[in-house]
Amino acid sequence: MTYSLNGIAPLSHLGVIRVEGEDAAKFLHGQLTQDFALLGMDEARLAAFLSAKGRMQASFIGFKRSATEVLLVCSRDLLPAVLKRLSMFVLRAKARLTDATADYSLYGVAGDAINAVAGGAHAAWHKADAGRASVVHLYPADGQPRALWVAPTSEPAPAGPALDASLWLWSEVRSGVATLTTPVVEAFVPQMLNYESVGGVNFKKGCYPGQEVVARSQFRGTLKRRAYVAHTAAAVEVGAEVFSTSDPDQPCGTVVQAAPAPDGGFDAIVSLQIAAAQEQSLQVGAPAGVPLALLPLPYPLLEDI
Repeated sequence: MTYSLNGIAPLSHLGVIRVEGEDAAKFLHGQLTQDFALLGMDEARLAAFLSAKGRMQASFIGFKRSATEVLLVCSRDLLPAVLKRLSMFVLRAKARLTDATADYSLYGVAGDAINAVAGGAHAAWHKADAGRASVVHLYPADGQPRALWVAPTSEPAPAGPALDASLWLWSEVRSGVATLTTPVVEAFVPQMLNYESVGGVNFKKGCYPGQEVVARSQFRGTLKRRAYVAHTAAAVEVGAEVFSTSDPDQPCGTVVQAAPAPDGGFDAIVSLQIAAAQEQSLQVGAPAGVPLALLPLPYPLLEDI
C-alpha cells in the first residue's frame, strides 16, 4: 500500500444549487426523498430527485446556510438539466433556485486532516459551521473519516496536506454511497443504490414525485437490485453493463460509479440483481468481458423499516 487517504482535495466535479426564500426548505421537502422540513442547522441530508416513475434524476447533499437558504451539492454534469426541471415545480412557493457553483469552493477532507478542519470525525450527515465554511461529515472509506467542506470562494481553502483528487474519487466509490451522474440518470429507484440504508430516503414524510414507487419497492418486497462495491483489473466506465455467467444473454447490472484503485485496477459501485450478486460470477462490458469481483459492503443494509 503506497497511498494515504489523508488530506484535502479540491472537488471540481461537483456543483451547487442555491435555494433561497422563506419556503426553500418546504419546497425541497415536497420534491426530494428526504425530510427538509425538519432540517436543522447541525445536519445535512442525502436525497434524491425522482421522476414520476420513481427513477433518480439527481442525488444531492443538502444543508442549510441560513433559515432561508439551502445548498444542494450534486454532480456538476447534470446540474443544468436538474436545475431547470426542479425550477418548473416552484410555482407559487417563495423559493428561488440558482446555479451557485461559481460562488462556492468545495473540498474533500479525509483522514487526520479532519481533526484540524472540523475538530474530529462525526457520524455521516452531521454538519458544522466553521466561520463561513460548512463541513458535512460523510460515510468513511476504508475506515478513514471523510467530510465535505463548502465555503464562499472568498474564503481561504482549508489548511492541510494535499490529497490527490483521484484518491478522493476512489474514496467516494469505497464509501459505497453513489453520486448520480448523467450516464445513469433515470436508471435506478433509490433502493437500487441502497439509499434507504445510507440516509437518503425518509419513509415517514409526505408525498413527493415518485414516492409511491419507492414505498411499493420497500414494503411489498419487490426490490430485486442492490448496490455493491466491486473491483476489476481493467478500466470500467459509468453506465457499462454487467453480465452473469449463468445468464449471459442479458445484463444483470450497471456500473454506477468507478475510479482507479491506488493498488491497481478499478473499483466501482455497481447496481446488480440480488440473485446475480449471490452467484458472484460476473463480467463487465460483455458476457465474456473483464471479471468483476464483489467486495464487502462497507455498511449494513436496512432490512426493516
